[in-house]
Amino acid sequence: MRTIQITFSPTGGTQRVSDCILAQWPAPAAKLDLTKADEDFSGFPLENGDLVLIAVPSYGGRVPALAAQRLAAVRGNQARCVIVCVYGNRAYEDTLAELRDVAEQAGFRVFAAIAAIAEHSIIRQYAAGRPDQSDSRELSCFGKKILEKYDANDFSKAVSIPGNRPYKKAGGIGLAPKAGKGCTSCGLCADNCPAQAISRNHLRTADGKKCISCMRCAAQCPQSARTVNSTIVFAAALALKKTCSARKHNELII
Repeated sequence: MRTIQITFSPTGGTQRVSDCILAQWPAPAAKLDLTKADEDFSGFPLENGDLVLIAVPSYGGRVPALAAQRLAAVRGNQARCVIVCVYGNRAYEDTLAELRDVAEQAGFRVFAAIAAIAEHSIIRQYAAGRPDQSDSRELSCFGKKILEKYDANDFSKAVSIPGNRPYKKAGGIGLAPKAGKGCTSCGLCADNCPAQAISRNHLRTADGKKCISCMRCAAQCPQSARTVNSTIVFAAALALKKTCSARKHNELII
C-alpha cells in the first residue's frame, strides 16, 4: 500500500490540516501539488491499492474551480480516498459534495471525509492560528480512525456526505492583491501564482480575470508588499462577524 497526498493549498492552511491527518499514516506519502500550474496531473501514477488523501480549501462554499479542473485530470484508477475540505470558520456548504463528485469522476473511490478549520486566508482574524494544537491532536485521531477503516477493508456502507446538488452558485470577495512601495520586483509572486495571474512584466498588479483571490502572492511575499483593498476586507469582516466569531469544530464523516 502506498499513501498519496493530493493538496491545493495556496497559503498553507490546507497543507497543515492534511499533514495532521497523515501523521498516523505510513510514511512517507507521495505528494501531488494541485497549485503547480505547469504540472502534468494526468501523468501522476496511481494504483488500485493506494490510500489517497485529497484536500482543498472551501471558497465561498465550493471547491476552487482551478483545483477541481486539475483534480479532474488525475487518473484515480479506483484508489480508495479520503476527501478533506478546509474552511475559514464560516461554512463549507457544498464543498465536500462537489469534491466527492469530482474525485469519483476522476476514478477515485471515496470512503471518508473531513471538514476542518484553518485561519481565513483573507480575513485572518477569523480562526486565527488554526489548526492549533487541539486541532492537530483531533485531526491526527481522525487519520488513525480512517486508517483503521482502510486496514479492515470496511467499505460495505456508503459514506453520507452533506451538500446540495445543484451546488450553490460560486462566488467570493473577488479581490486581486496589488503590490505597494515595498515591492522589490523579486518575481516570487509571479513564479508561484497557481492561476498564472501575475506577469513578470507587470508584477505590481494581477490579472483580475485569472486571479482566484487565493492570497498566495500576499502570503509568500518576503517584503509583505502585496495587499488587498482594506476597505473591502473590513466590510466583509463585519458582514461575517456573527457567523465566524464562534469557534467551529472539525468533522469526521466515516
